Amino acid sequence: MTSPILVTGGTGTLGRIVVPLLRDTGRDVRVLSRRGHEPGDGIEDVAGDLLKGEGTEPAVSGVETVLHLAGGAKGDDVATANLVRAASRAGVRHLVYISVIGADRVPLGYFRQKLGAEQAVTGSGLPWTTLRAAQFHDLVLNVLRTMAKLPVVPIPGGLRFQPVDARDVADRLVELTLGRPAGLVPDLAGPEVYGLGDLVRGYLRTQGRSRWLLPVRMPGKPGRAYRNGENLSLGADVGKRTWEAFLAERLR
Repeated sequence: MTSPILVTGGTGTLGRIVVPLLRDTGRDVRVLSRRGHEPGDGIEDVAGDLLKGEGTEPAVSGVETVLHLAGGAKGDDVATANLVRAASRAGVRHLVYISVIGADRVPLGYFRQKLGAEQAVTGSGLPWTTLRAAQFHDLVLNVLRTMAKLPVVPIPGGLRFQPVDARDVADRLVELTLGRPAGLVPDLAGPEVYGLGDLVRGYLRTQGRSRWLLPVRMPGKPGRAYRNGENLSLGADVGKRTWEAFLAERLR
Protein backbone atom coordinates (compact mmCIF):
# COMPACT_ATOMS: atom_id res chain seq x y z
CA MET A 1 0.00 0.00 0.00
CA THR A 2 1.40 3.41 -1.00
CA SER A 3 1.74 5.90 1.84
CA PRO A 4 -0.05 9.24 1.58
CA ILE A 5 1.76 12.41 0.57
CA LEU A 6 1.67 15.02 3.32
CA VAL A 7 0.94 18.54 2.07
CA THR A 8 1.40 21.35 4.58
CA GLY A 9 -0.57 24.48 3.85
CA GLY A 10 -2.98 22.47 1.73
CA THR A 11 -5.75 25.07 2.09
CA GLY A 12 -3.69 28.03 0.83
CA THR A 13 -3.44 29.60 -2.62
CA LEU A 14 -1.01 26.95 -3.84
CA GLY A 15 -2.31 24.05 -1.78
CA ARG A 16 -5.84 24.31 -3.17
CA ILE A 17 -4.37 23.69 -6.62
CA VAL A 18 -1.75 21.11 -5.68
CA VAL A 19 -3.97 18.74 -3.67
CA PRO A 20 -6.39 17.94 -6.53
CA LEU A 21 -3.46 17.54 -8.94
CA LEU A 22 -1.85 14.98 -6.65
CA ARG A 23 -5.16 13.16 -6.31
CA ASP A 24 -5.44 13.07 -10.11
CA THR A 25 -2.23 11.01 -10.16
CA GLY A 26 -3.89 8.41 -7.95
CA ARG A 27 -1.97 9.28 -4.77
CA ASP A 28 -3.66 9.67 -1.40
CA VAL A 29 -3.05 13.01 0.26
CA ARG A 30 -2.87 14.07 3.89
CA VAL A 31 -3.40 17.80 4.45
CA LEU A 32 -1.96 19.62 7.46
CA SER A 33 -3.41 23.06 8.09
CA ARG A 34 -4.34 25.27 11.01
CA ARG A 35 -7.96 25.75 9.97
CA GLY A 36 -8.59 22.23 8.76
CA HIS A 37 -9.45 20.93 5.32
CA GLU A 38 -12.63 19.33 4.07
CA PRO A 39 -11.87 15.60 3.84
CA GLY A 40 -12.67 13.93 0.57
CA ASP A 41 -12.05 10.80 -1.41
CA GLY A 42 -8.39 10.00 -0.82
CA ILE A 43 -7.83 13.16 1.25
CA GLU A 44 -7.15 13.01 4.98
CA ASP A 45 -7.26 16.06 7.22
CA VAL A 46 -4.89 16.78 10.11
CA ALA A 47 -5.16 19.99 12.11
CA GLY A 48 -1.98 21.49 13.48
CA ASP A 49 0.24 24.52 13.83
CA LEU A 50 3.81 24.14 12.59
CA LEU A 51 4.94 27.37 14.23
CA LYS A 52 3.92 25.97 17.62
CA GLY A 53 5.00 22.45 16.72
CA GLU A 54 1.45 21.18 17.24
CA GLY A 55 0.11 18.31 15.14
CA THR A 56 3.40 17.56 13.40
CA GLU A 57 3.91 14.07 14.80
CA PRO A 58 0.54 12.63 13.66
CA ALA A 59 0.89 14.51 10.37
CA VAL A 60 4.17 12.83 9.37
CA SER A 61 3.35 9.39 10.81
CA GLY A 62 3.55 6.77 8.07
CA VAL A 63 4.47 9.33 5.41
CA GLU A 64 7.39 8.96 3.00
CA THR A 65 6.99 12.24 1.06
CA VAL A 66 6.26 15.72 2.43
CA LEU A 67 5.40 18.73 0.28
CA HIS A 68 5.92 21.79 2.48
CA LEU A 69 3.82 24.70 1.24
CA ALA A 70 2.79 26.30 4.51
CA GLY A 71 4.13 29.79 5.00
CA GLY A 72 3.31 33.16 6.46
CA ALA A 73 4.57 36.64 7.07
CA LYS A 74 6.65 35.52 10.05
CA GLY A 75 8.23 32.39 11.41
CA ASP A 76 8.75 30.25 8.32
CA ASP A 77 12.20 29.28 9.52
CA VAL A 78 10.90 28.14 12.92
CA ALA A 79 7.90 26.31 11.44
CA THR A 80 10.10 24.49 8.93
CA ALA A 81 12.58 23.49 11.61
CA ASN A 82 9.72 22.00 13.64
CA LEU A 83 8.48 20.06 10.61
CA VAL A 84 11.97 18.84 9.75
CA ARG A 85 12.56 17.44 13.23
CA ALA A 86 9.30 15.50 13.14
CA ALA A 87 9.93 14.30 9.58
CA SER A 88 13.41 13.07 10.51
CA ARG A 89 12.07 11.06 13.43
CA ALA A 90 9.35 9.59 11.19
CA GLY A 91 11.83 8.46 8.52
CA VAL A 92 10.49 10.65 5.71
CA ARG A 93 12.31 9.87 2.45
CA HIS A 94 11.66 13.05 0.45
CA LEU A 95 10.99 16.60 1.63
CA VAL A 96 9.94 19.10 -1.03
CA TYR A 97 9.98 22.81 -0.15
CA ILE A 98 8.72 25.91 -1.99
CA SER A 99 10.89 28.98 -1.41
CA VAL A 100 11.23 32.37 -3.09
CA ILE A 101 13.64 33.72 -5.71
CA GLY A 102 16.18 35.97 -4.00
CA ALA A 103 16.00 34.21 -0.63
CA ASP A 104 19.78 34.38 -0.41
CA ARG A 105 20.13 37.88 -1.91
CA VAL A 106 17.39 40.26 -0.73
CA PRO A 107 18.09 41.69 2.76
CA LEU A 108 14.53 41.75 4.08
CA GLY A 109 13.03 39.75 6.92
CA TYR A 110 10.70 37.66 4.75
CA PHE A 111 13.54 36.56 2.49
CA ARG A 112 15.81 35.85 5.46
CA GLN A 113 13.15 33.60 6.96
CA LYS A 114 12.79 31.75 3.68
CA LEU A 115 16.56 31.26 3.58
CA GLY A 116 16.48 30.02 7.16
CA ALA A 117 13.77 27.54 6.19
CA GLU A 118 15.88 26.39 3.23
CA GLN A 119 18.81 25.84 5.56
CA ALA A 120 16.64 23.81 7.92
CA VAL A 121 15.72 21.58 4.98
CA THR A 122 19.27 21.18 3.67
CA GLY A 123 20.65 20.53 7.14
CA SER A 124 17.98 17.99 8.05
CA GLY A 125 19.78 14.93 6.74
CA LEU A 126 16.64 14.10 4.75
CA PRO A 127 16.64 13.72 0.96
CA TRP A 128 15.23 17.03 -0.27
CA THR A 129 14.13 19.18 -3.19
CA THR A 130 13.70 22.96 -3.08
CA LEU A 131 12.04 25.12 -5.73
CA ARG A 132 12.41 28.90 -5.60
CA ALA A 133 9.54 30.68 -7.32
CA ALA A 134 8.72 34.29 -8.12
CA GLN A 135 5.78 36.16 -6.61
CA PHE A 136 2.44 34.68 -7.61
CA HIS A 137 0.06 36.62 -9.84
CA ASP A 138 -2.47 36.50 -7.00
CA LEU A 139 -0.12 38.30 -4.61
CA VAL A 140 0.77 40.98 -7.16
CA LEU A 141 -2.92 41.59 -7.84
CA ASN A 142 -3.64 42.02 -4.12
CA VAL A 143 -0.77 44.50 -3.83
CA LEU A 144 -2.04 46.50 -6.81
CA ARG A 145 -5.58 46.60 -5.43
CA THR A 146 -4.27 48.02 -2.16
CA MET A 147 -2.05 50.58 -3.89
CA ALA A 148 -4.87 51.71 -6.18
CA LYS A 149 -6.89 52.83 -3.16
CA LEU A 150 -4.39 55.62 -2.54
CA PRO A 151 -5.01 59.02 -4.16
CA VAL A 152 -1.30 59.21 -5.01
CA VAL A 153 0.57 55.94 -5.61
CA PRO A 154 4.27 55.86 -4.67
CA ILE A 155 6.38 53.96 -7.19
CA PRO A 156 9.85 52.94 -5.94
CA GLY A 157 12.31 53.37 -8.80
CA GLY A 158 13.85 50.20 -10.17
CA LEU A 159 11.35 47.91 -8.46
CA ARG A 160 10.57 45.08 -10.86
CA PHE A 161 8.67 41.81 -10.66
CA GLN A 162 8.60 38.60 -12.65
CA PRO A 163 5.22 37.26 -11.50
CA VAL A 164 4.34 33.63 -12.07
CA ASP A 165 1.00 31.86 -12.16
CA ALA A 166 0.32 29.65 -9.13
CA ARG A 167 -0.99 26.95 -11.46
CA ASP A 168 2.36 26.74 -13.22
CA VAL A 169 4.12 26.46 -9.86
CA ALA A 170 1.67 23.77 -8.76
CA ASP A 171 2.32 21.74 -11.91
CA ARG A 172 6.06 21.88 -11.31
CA LEU A 173 5.75 20.99 -7.63
CA VAL A 174 3.65 17.93 -8.37
CA GLU A 175 6.30 16.79 -10.85
CA LEU A 176 9.04 17.29 -8.26
CA THR A 177 7.05 15.64 -5.49
CA LEU A 178 6.50 12.49 -7.52
CA GLY A 179 10.12 12.43 -8.64
CA ARG A 180 13.37 11.69 -6.88
CA PRO A 181 15.05 14.16 -4.48
CA ALA A 182 16.87 16.71 -6.65
CA GLY A 183 18.33 19.34 -4.29
CA LEU A 184 17.99 22.97 -5.38
CA VAL A 185 16.29 22.90 -8.78
CA PRO A 186 16.15 25.77 -11.32
CA ASP A 187 14.03 28.76 -10.29
CA LEU A 188 10.53 29.18 -11.71
CA ALA A 189 9.36 32.64 -12.75
CA GLY A 190 6.87 34.22 -15.11
CA PRO A 191 7.59 34.80 -18.79
CA GLU A 192 7.95 38.60 -18.48
CA VAL A 193 9.57 41.19 -16.20
CA TYR A 194 7.48 44.25 -15.30
CA GLY A 195 8.30 47.53 -13.61
CA LEU A 196 5.98 48.30 -10.72
CA GLY A 197 4.77 51.44 -12.50
CA ASP A 198 3.76 49.41 -15.55
CA LEU A 199 1.86 46.95 -13.38
CA VAL A 200 0.00 49.77 -11.59
CA ARG A 201 -0.90 51.56 -14.83
CA GLY A 202 -2.07 48.32 -16.44
CA TYR A 203 -4.28 47.48 -13.48
CA LEU A 204 -5.76 50.98 -13.37
CA ARG A 205 -6.66 50.74 -17.06
CA THR A 206 -8.63 47.56 -16.43
CA GLN A 207 -10.59 49.42 -13.76
CA GLY A 208 -11.16 52.57 -15.81
CA ARG A 209 -9.42 54.58 -13.11
CA SER A 210 -6.52 56.99 -12.93
CA ARG A 211 -4.10 57.93 -10.17
CA TRP A 212 -1.08 60.16 -9.78
CA LEU A 213 2.04 58.02 -9.71
CA LEU A 214 4.83 59.44 -7.55
CA PRO A 215 8.39 58.19 -8.22
CA VAL A 216 10.24 57.55 -4.94
CA ARG A 217 13.55 56.00 -4.01
CA MET A 218 13.68 52.86 -1.88
CA PRO A 219 16.54 53.48 0.57
CA GLY A 220 19.25 51.28 2.01
CA LYS A 221 20.36 47.77 1.19
CA PRO A 222 16.84 46.53 0.26
CA GLY A 223 16.51 49.33 -2.29
CA ARG A 224 19.90 48.55 -3.78
CA ALA A 225 19.04 44.84 -3.97
CA TYR A 226 15.79 45.50 -5.82
CA ARG A 227 17.41 47.99 -8.19
CA ASN A 228 20.03 45.31 -8.95
CA GLY A 229 17.26 42.84 -9.72
CA GLU A 230 18.18 40.45 -6.91
CA ASN A 231 14.53 39.37 -6.68
CA LEU A 232 14.58 38.32 -10.35
CA SER A 233 15.91 35.21 -12.06
CA LEU A 234 16.37 35.97 -15.74
CA GLY A 235 17.75 32.51 -16.47
CA ALA A 236 14.91 30.73 -14.68
CA ASP A 237 12.47 28.23 -16.05
CA VAL A 238 9.36 30.19 -17.00
CA GLY A 239 5.67 29.45 -16.62
CA LYS A 240 3.22 29.43 -19.49
CA ARG A 241 0.54 31.77 -18.19
CA THR A 242 1.21 35.49 -18.60
CA TRP A 243 0.25 38.28 -16.23
CA GLU A 244 -2.05 39.75 -18.88
CA ALA A 245 -3.90 36.47 -19.34
CA PHE A 246 -4.26 36.08 -15.56
CA LEU A 247 -5.56 39.63 -15.18
CA ALA A 248 -8.10 39.24 -17.99
CA GLU A 249 -9.30 35.97 -16.47
CA ARG A 250 -9.53 37.24 -12.91
CA LEU A 251 -11.16 40.60 -13.68
CA ARG A 252 -13.60 39.58 -16.41
